[in-house]
Amino acid sequence: MTEPLPAAGADRRGRITAITSGKGGVGKTFVSANLAAALSRQGERVLVLDADLGLANLDVVLNLFPKITLHDVFTGRSSVDDAILPAPGGYSVLLAGSGMVEYSRLTPEVRDQLQQVIAEVTPRFDRVLLDTGAGISDVVLYTVSLADRVAVVATPEPTSLTDAYATIKVLAMTQQRYAPQLIVNQVRKPGEGRGVRQQLQMVIDRYVSPTLPHPVKLELLGELPLDPVVREAVLKRELVMNRSPGSAAGLALSALATRMRAA
Repeated sequence: MTEPLPAAGADRRGRITAITSGKGGVGKTFVSANLAAALSRQGERVLVLDADLGLANLDVVLNLFPKITLHDVFTGRSSVDDAILPAPGGYSVLLAGSGMVEYSRLTPEVRDQLQQVIAEVTPRFDRVLLDTGAGISDVVLYTVSLADRVAVVATPEPTSLTDAYATIKVLAMTQQRYAPQLIVNQVRKPGEGRGVRQQLQMVIDRYVSPTLPHPVKLELLGELPLDPVVREAVLKRELVMNRSPGSAAGLALSALATRMRAA
């Protein structure tokens, strides 16, 4: 259990950003965990909520072994305060249980419980990152709908771009997300993220924007390099921001946090 969290003023609410992706395996949870650490280093009070209900792995990335999870909060066995844990990167986490079949569908109970938890924790932090599941399931889309901003994580590979485009299209059509953010992971050379953003924007301009009341403008929030220290950190269940903050990946994550704070 973390130290008691300060009560927030009635007019104060942390910003909620959903970190999502069109497909698994693009480093979404890695980005969420390390971005939170970078934001924390810059003075923000951050909570990462593992919203990949049923297939959670934030605990694995952080090498945590929670005794209390969101499942316990949802079922009334524990309070939100008891479920919030300190993470190695200087921020807080609210972890979900893995393998919970009951959270694979968006039932009215799941909707209400998730909304209630997010409403309860948001006033206590400067920023809440929702580490969603991958894809466009009802659970993922509903989780994203609770956020102020959404950042889509993709890699330069064609399948990732195809799925990122599908995600951006659905979010624009169903949630009027006309200014989604893009984080390009595993780039092999500087500036590759800009090329990825341009490719996606061209397809969006041709096939999505003409069908909507407003054009969709994709914002490149940042790119993260394909850095050997990332694999080393992942294998050791450590954060790059703790293990190698001065590495190429660490510096890119810091820059990403700075841009997110300014956006």
